Amino acid sequence: METQGKKFNFRGKTQEELLSMSLEEFAKLCKARPRRALLKGYDKKFLKKVEAYKKNPKAKPIRTHRRDYVVIPQLVGVKIAVHKGNGFETIDITEKMLGHYLGEFALTRKKLQHGKAGIGATKSSSAVTARG
Repeated sequence: METQGKKFNFRGKTQEELLSMSLEEFAKLCKARPRRALLKGYDKKFLKKVEAYKKNPKAKPIRTHRRDYVVIPQLVGVKIAVHKGNGFETIDITEKMLGHYLGEFALTRKKLQHGKAGIGATKSSSAVTARG
């Protein structure tokens, strides 16, 4: 049975074409800032961890403090736990994340939620951060 809907492509390239490309060729498809980061090189140790994870997908997510990694086609389908200051946030890498940084998907600040100020509180203390 054929799936209906659009097939994913990144700048006109399918997922299979992206996987067959070298890192430099993929970098040419990215925007300026991620392109410069990719052309400097990618961490070989991290790529080895990714390959090991793909052999055993039921393993724990790959933990990293590096929020400046650019999502490349080899990372699609991998679970990565990105540090966000006080803990790790697990991210499932999808095709739509290609060319973005890991830090964009693990937010470091809580969402602001306005509440009612307590007795004797100042007006500015009515801005309460969300829990959780």
